[in-house]
Amino acid sequence: MTIRVLLADDQALIRGGFAALIDSADDLAVAGEAIDGADAVRQARALRPDVVLMDVRMPGVDGLTACAQITGDPALAAVKVLVLTTFEQDDYILTALQAGASGFLGKGASPAQLLDAIRVVARGESLLSPRATRVVIERALAAPAAGPADGSGPDLSVLTDRERQIVALVARGLSNDEIAARLFLSPLTAKTHVNRAMAKLGARDRAQLVVLAYRAGLVRPQ
Repeated sequence: MTIRVLLADDQALIRGGFAALIDSADDLAVAGEAIDGADAVRQARALRPDVVLMDVRMPGVDGLTACAQITGDPALAAVKVLVLTTFEQDDYILTALQAGASGFLGKGASPAQLLDAIRVVARGESLLSPRATRVVIERALAAPAAGPADGSGPDLSVLTDRERQIVALVARGLSNDEIAARLFLSPLTAKTHVNRAMAKLGARDRAQLVVLAYRAGLVRPQ
């Protein structure tokens, strides 16, 4: 199946470069181009792309606000947002994850990394750049006050022991295949456990599952 991508960037030259790159892949296609955040939200609702490649800094409605509007719309539950920016700042990364972004990638990524990131996000998995991953682990909502001791963390009692174990591995950055190898499961079984945990906790995708794991104190920064 072809993955349909909506490009959201206020610079036409950048959009054109991304469009050429995406259209060069047999399994990807450009569904549309948006010039700012408001346009991205409108086109997401009209086109229902699989992935929105969203720049952060745009005039008017910025990319993070647009991301929150897209992920907060139940009618767009199948639309994933991959945030792509030159500015890998802590606040941007955390805000993007809290806004429901499924991935965060710096514009310094290689063309192959960008295409792979789109595919990963389209599959419903999370994708974080090394810098973003470090921020999630160091700050990612894992302050002591966010743990279960004060009752503010999410309730993980709805999970089975196996699901808790797998959520912890997801929060450590392991893929389904890596989790399967670690626990001697099939990749399909690992994926099923991840999906059940996401459904029980109300997580939109793996990125939010990571955030919930840190908030609950299931995983702590190393």
